[in-house]
Amino acid sequence: MLEAILGLLKEINSHGFKSYIVGGFVRDHILGIKSNDIDVSTNATPKELKEIFPDSVVPNEDYGSVIVFVNGIKIEITTFRKEIDYIDNRKPGKIIYINDLYEDLLRRDFTINTICMDENGNIIDYLNGRKDLEDKIIRSVGNAEVKFNEDVLRILRAVRFATILDFTLDGQIVDAIAKTRDLLSKLSYNRKKEELDKIFSSSNAKYGIKLLLDLGLDRPLELDRLSKIKNTSSLIGIWSVLDVCDKYPFSSNEKELIKNVNRVIKLNNLDLNTLYQYGLYVNSVAGEIKGIDIKDITKEYNNLQIKSRSEIDISSDTIMEILHKEPGSYLKEVYSDLENMIIHGKLNNNENSIIKYLENKYKEE
Repeated sequence: MLEAILGLLKEINSHGFKSYIVGGFVRDHILGIKSNDIDVSTNATPKELKEIFPDSVVPNEDYGSVIVFVNGIKIEITTFRKEIDYIDNRKPGKIIYINDLYEDLLRRDFTINTICMDENGNIIDYLNGRKDLEDKIIRSVGNAEVKFNEDVLRILRAVRFATILDFTLDGQIVDAIAKTRDLLSKLSYNRKKEELDKIFSSSNAKYGIKLLLDLGLDRPLELDRLSKIKNTSSLIGIWSVLDVCDKYPFSSNEKELIKNVNRVIKLNNLDLNTLYQYGLYVNSVAGEIKGIDIKDITKEYNNLQIKSRSEIDISSDTIMEILHKEPGSYLKEVYSDLENMIIHGKLNNNENSIIKYLENKYKEE
């Protein structure tokens, strides 16, 4: 993949421009982490890039970028720029194209995201980001308070990078967050959730949650139950404990899972009916929150003869034939009875056994 990206740089440079890979991909490359987070910076303008890459796409919100695809991977190519007059503590109101890589890097958030690579794979590190990688510290490019006032999302990005990389936050960043954290109330719930999802789904989520609490971000983020998260490592489990579906945006599937987890938390997660009705995943998430050994839940679930009604080894047509009845609502009651008998091991799930059971229980009087 790296060779393909370097080939992209060479193509841009062959037209008389300068271009570099910058940010996440280079950071992760140095750390030995596989990454598809690929950004390229150049002194070519979007118009000039479109001439080089006719199939490139200009994003809807054009801040001086075009998107190209290399081996199916999206690469954003951004023109060197200055950003001024930030609006609503989030986005620049104006950008100015420039011709200097160093000045372009000064607009970025953290030093570890300013490391560059040229077309020959050489590392360019004007702001000592590589040393911060070695020291495992998140440090701001310039004044942290200014950076967070410009774009308050950077507060959550700082916590996210610290969480995922298991780095500490520079003291200036910690102080600046204390002064600017209330600005998070201006940030859209969509953007907040995007960052929180990455923090909560990290294998280092406990550290991320501790950072959020230590930095006092639970209040501006409206996560009143954040300190209640103890056992669960599941993203859905964490959101279930937080119980903020009335504020944060969730997909219909996420909402259904969260609702079901919160239902079964009040039930016995080793009970066969509960396991059958809500399934292994929901019961495992709820069980983890409650401190139940997941192995015990899995064992009980695997002991179920059937996991859904569709697995019952008899058709509706056969049931109607045995009972000498036309289709009707009684079929639902018969299937509920069969489910209960099979789940609790009182009836084997094979057609012959089921037929005998139905003939005995529902025989005509």
